[in-house]
Amino acid sequence: MKRVSVNLLWIEVALAIISAACFAATLIWPHWIEDLTGLEPDGGDGSTEWGWAIGFGLATILFAVAVRRRLKRASSVT
Repeated sequence: MKRVSVNLLWIEVALAIISAACFAATLIWPHWIEDLTGLEPDGGDGSTEWGWAIGFGLATILFAVAVRRRLKRASSVT
């Protein structure tokens, strides 16, 4: 595997882990973003938290698929 490809793999792995952690945090503690920033764009009704959870979940899936493709491509080359 080329050095650039290995670096991209680790970046994708890190992003998958971070997005999965944010997804889990949003499901467990829905107001963590509001508590962290002090902003309440939805007025406390929870709709923004569901949007964030869906976004983090989709990002996790996309990064995991990217990692799997990169690993599959690397194993087929060798």
